[in-house]
Amino acid sequence: MKAKEIAIKGKVHDVGYRLFLLSEAESVCIEKFDARNVLVDGEQHLFVRVEGAEEKVSRFAEFAESNYPPGASIESVEVRDYGEEVRSIDSFRQSLMVFQVTKMAQAGVGMLGKQDKTIEILESVKGDTSKMLEKQDMMLEKQDETIKVIKEESEKTREVARDEGEKSREVTRAEGEKTREVTRDEGEKTREVTRDEGEKTREVVEKVREEVEKTREVVTVESEKTRAVLKEKVEEDVEWIKGEIIGIKATLEKVTEKIGVD
Repeated sequence: MKAKEIAIKGKVHDVGYRLFLLSEAESVCIEKFDARNVLVDGEQHLFVRVEGAEEKVSRFAEFAESNYPPGASIESVEVRDYGEEVRSIDSFRQSLMVFQVTKMAQAGVGMLGKQDKTIEILESVKGDTSKMLEKQDMMLEKQDETIKVIKEESEKTREVARDEGEKSREVTRAEGEKTREVTRDEGEKTREVTRDEGEKTREVVEKVREEVEKTREVVTVESEKTRAVLKEKVEEDVEWIKGEIIGIKATLEKVTEKIGVD
């Protein structure tokens, strides 16, 4: 029986190096095998110990000197004799499997925490959307107030125009009486002009009021559509993402229960 220790320096941690060498050891029928990731002065090292028939150990050492897994970056490989006992390859395989499953479970627990935070963020987005809808409601209220002011001003304009028209007619009648015989034709022309202007003023006021009503209806309809579409879309997205996350969470909880990790 021959025992060797292989010291590998470089980027050798978290690249599947131990599993890579374990597979080769099994292929050449090494009976005893051990591999440990170690930090030496802050630098990554992998110490591999093998024991078995001299020919098999030599074949494995040659492989380790010239082959390494993707993602690894090797600075040096040193092969030396080893005088202590090496555990069985089956024992190492079981320990490695337990270690890998534990890492997966820990990662899964971390993912559960991140998913809970994601749900909180989505709920916050939903709240922000509600605030946006409230702001839209406030804008509609302000628009209603503006339309009301415009209508009031329009009514005032109509009243002023009506009063002025009446005054003009009264003046015209008075003056016409005084000068009827002399200026009858001029008086009639003045009344006609006054009536035409009054009608035009009323027509303008009516058009302004119609445009104001149309503007209000369009603004109200478009705002309601925008609010309904936005609310429905956000709620659908939130419910869908929550459903996906809950499904993933349930799956991870089952995995956690199977491997016995709290």
